[in-house]
Amino acid sequence: MTGVLSALDHFAWASGGDPAMTDGETELCYAELRDRVARLAHWLSEIGCRRLGLLLDNGLDWALLDLAARRADVALVPVPLFFSDEQTTHVVRQASLTHLATDQLSRVASFARLPALNVVADTLVLPSTRIVALESLGAPAALPGRTGKITFTSGTTGAPKGICLSHAAIDKVSQSLLEASGGNRGDRHLCTLPLATLLENISGINVPLMAGAVACVPSLREVGLSGSSQIDIGVALGAILRFGATTIVTVPQILAAMVTMLSADAVRRTGLRLVAVGGAPVAAGILRKAHGIGLPVLEGYGLSECASVVCLNRPDANRPGSVGRPLPHARVEIAPDGEILVGGAVCEGVLGGMPAPVPVLWPTGDLGHFDGDGYLHLTGRKKNMFITSFGRNVSPDWIECELAAEPGIAQAAVFGEGRPWNAAVIVPALERGPSARPFDPVLIALAVQRVNERLPDYARIRRWLIADTAFTPANALATPNGRLRRDRIFALYAARIEHLYDSEVSLVS
Repeated sequence: MTGVLSALDHFAWASGGDPAMTDGETELCYAELRDRVARLAHWLSEIGCRRLGLLLDNGLDWALLDLAARRADVALVPVPLFFSDEQTTHVVRQASLTHLATDQLSRVASFARLPALNVVADTLVLPSTRIVALESLGAPAALPGRTGKITFTSGTTGAPKGICLSHAAIDKVSQSLLEASGGNRGDRHLCTLPLATLLENISGINVPLMAGAVACVPSLREVGLSGSSQIDIGVALGAILRFGATTIVTVPQILAAMVTMLSADAVRRTGLRLVAVGGAPVAAGILRKAHGIGLPVLEGYGLSECASVVCLNRPDANRPGSVGRPLPHARVEIAPDGEILVGGAVCEGVLGGMPAPVPVLWPTGDLGHFDGDGYLHLTGRKKNMFITSFGRNVSPDWIECELAAEPGIAQAAVFGEGRPWNAAVIVPALERGPSARPFDPVLIALAVQRVNERLPDYARIRRWLIADTAFTPANALATPNGRLRRDRIFALYAARIEHLYDSEVSLVS
């Protein structure tokens, strides 16, 4: 049995009455889900749909259209709800969509420069969703290779980039995730991230259906998520309990909020057996707190160009601080300059990009190394590398992770391009509650000293300053998945960083 559609057919035949998917109000068994997908696939073919965009909230309709598009051989383009109107217009045009499924018709109608809209006749299969036919603007852009799904990057500015993926690549990753996570028919996976993100698309629909388990797909509001990064943790935890979730995937920012609210007793009551986290490095302190209260957090690593997950720690093979060993399908190598190269499920190409052959090993732009037991450790982004005035190459991500591993430091941004030594902007780990105390600069200084003792001289922090606020997506100092926006942090603190260097004349590193 290969692929999510084969699994759906198998379980519909073998145990058709078992629950397959629910949004909290409607539950579909495997036989019902298969029949609805087949009807919807036939309908998509009848209306001449060739490229379908999904501008939808999480829910049954999203999942049904995802599966039906694959069955009907329709190229699917998920569109995140948090994309701006300009970004969404870009996606519609660049992907040459013939149809758009949406539950936000008024928003779609207001988009500037979109082709004329025509709402296709409703179908009983999709009671709350409208299928919008879009006028052609000429010959559609050719899709590379065997593209079946186009996932667009979720940058908050600029034009999103469309990564073209084959269903074969997605199936490889789904099967690997199923094996690595120990997925089984008793699982209930709760989608707590937008299904438009590739990680949740695969983890929240494909993996549970391939396991014969239950995919829980409530609206984003019901799991406490709004926009790209606003989370109500109380609502999220309530949803975990209400749906009886055994597995979820999340990002470091949300995990950090969960850890501050949960006790060991509360974790036991949830019944969670696996909390997979990825998208950005997880601070060591957060991992320690999570494991301290029994939260079964497993860190992983992946990228859209390689159909999402590449490495994952496993319940029986977990090494905190690493992102795990490569999944069964993945081939991972380290280039001479430290860049991580990945093969095994590489994309078909980038939409609108050069028609050059796709490399067997994709250059990820990430830096890392394997330890003696084959666990991958990330050390930074190649593009973030800077060179000191002594000619030393420095990866700031590596130093930042070391700093954030200290109990008194929540976040850090390190700078030193063309300078004799490195400086840091530090966000203290502030206490919470009625007895909370302000941060102690002496404790921060001791933390920096401990980190420096572990680092080579060229990577050490000579001077530092305290940030005015945490680096978050809300203030545009971090991406939605928690990566620092160094250019913006530097611009905000440039004068104060310059003062650190001006106040110390020493040229000795």
